[in-house]
Formats: sequence, structure tokens, C-alpha cells
Amino acid sequence: MAYLIIRIRGEPDQRPDVRATLEELRLRRIFTAVVYPEDMRGIDGMLRKAQNTITWGEASVDVLAELIGRRGRLVGERPITDEWVKEKLKLGSLRELAEKVANNEIEYYKLTGFGVKPFFRLHPPSGGFKRSVKRLYPQGELGYRGKEINELVLRMF
Repeated sequence: MAYLIIRIRGEPDQRPDVRATLEELRLRRIFTAVVYPEDMRGIDGMLRKAQNTITWGEASVDVLAELIGRRGRLVGERPITDEWVKEKLKLGSLRELAEKVANNEIEYYKLTGFGVKPFFRLHPPSGGFKRSVKRLYPQGELGYRGKEINELVLRMF
């Protein structure tokens, strides 16, 4: 499975080591998301270090396909389309790309060589956050939330 990581909180009063971790994860601004394999070396430590700023969980294939199709961008702010995936990546469709990313066969953040931006820009969730953005899940919105990340991302398109 692949982790979908979303930055929820901003810059003020952040420790330098947390800032450096967010920079390494390419979460430079609020409401950006990234996808990393859950077996990537060092990812658990980075997520624990930044857990008071981010939320993460396992992304489903459907949500990944929707996310790449609606919010995935190429250099020059061009959208990622089925035609582009067929031409450059030699895959059948966006859905197939999402399946390979979810199964860790393709690492999304390594597609920068093809001109893919390694992050997704999202909107604030429609209807707002359901809990505090200052507490860890399940009392708040921060930290590990498992499959519940899919519901949050769908509200952030």
C-alpha cells in the first residue's frame, strides 16, 4: 500500500527539525498532499516527527485514480491525462497508474523525470474539519488515520 500524506497546519512556531522533515516530504504549504510507499526507508520516523502538522493513511486505488486525474499536474501546470500516461509511461490509463502506485510498483515521487509534479494541491475540506486541527486522531484531525484518509481527500477536491 501507499501512504497518502496531507499537510494540515501551517508554519508559525514550528521547530526547525519539523520544517526540515516537511521539506524532505515536499509538503511546503498547507493543503498539499504527497504519495509515498509505506515500506520506504525512513518514512515512519519522518511521519512521527511531523505528526503534529500532517495527517496520513493508506490510499485506496479509487481515490488515487481520482486524485491523479483531477489534481495531478505536469510541469507547466498541464493536467495528467490518459493520453499522456499511454504515451510517456506506456500504461493503459490513469486507473492502471493508480493501481501501480498503490501496489508500490511505481513510486509517484520518482516520476519527476517525466515532468510530473510530486505533490498535489488541494482545497480545504468542504464542510470544514470535523474535529480539532490541534489534536491527534481520533480526537483531532492530525496523525495516522488509516483508511479514513480517503474520505478526507474526497472532500478536499
